[in-house]
Amino acid sequence: MTMVKRGPNVPARWRLLVCGLVLLAGCSKQPLTADPQVEMPAPKQSSFSQFRTTHALCAEAPLRTEIEARVPAELSEVLAFYRRELGQRSWQEKPDDAVIAVDRVQLAFVSPKGPAVLKLGRAQGETTISLAQRNPEVAAKADMLPTSGKARLIFGYLRPDVASLVINDRTIEIAGGENHPQTLDLPPGTYPYELRASGLLLRADTVTLAAGEAWDLSDDKKPSQIY
Repeated sequence: MTMVKRGPNVPARWRLLVCGLVLLAGCSKQPLTADPQVEMPAPKQSSFSQFRTTHALCAEAPLRTEIEARVPAELSEVLAFYRRELGQRSWQEKPDDAVIAVDRVQLAFVSPKGPAVLKLGRAQGETTISLAQRNPEVAAKADMLPTSGKARLIFGYLRPDVASLVINDRTIEIAGGENHPQTLDLPPGTYPYELRASGLLLRADTVTLAAGEAWDLSDDKKPSQIY
């Protein structure tokens, strides 16, 4: 006679729970994959993504290309994704410029089109992404490249009266009537500034500059990076 040894009698609901945990343990998290619908790499699993470009007049290629996204994944996973994807696109990481912390990452790259910066952060349980690439060839043709080690401000005025930009202990007059873009190169840093016309304050704001960048100043919107 064959003897069958029976184990303890486990309630059905507990058996189902144990089976579910076993199944979860056997499942591996799917790796992040690139979204084929966007030009610059962004995880297909992103909950949000936005693609932007800035252009110079009479130039088809963009001065600057940027993608912003959020993805419900750990920062380390997103960092591994970008190192893999950008490496496959022949982007070269500059390790001396890397900033890697628990809740934020900033990496500089040299891409086939020009310098690029990847910034990762954490917000509301997701990893935030900012990846920007600049094209120095287009910027040079458009006279938007700052002198070495500095950043460039570009400003103009379309109203008939003369305006002025007050920044870094200087007052610069801006011609009215036609669009007369003017430029000012400054060392990296954060600068308060004022735009005035006819004795009236049009805008008071601050702009934070990094070496190699170009920013547009306007009286009706916040400063915007165009290169």
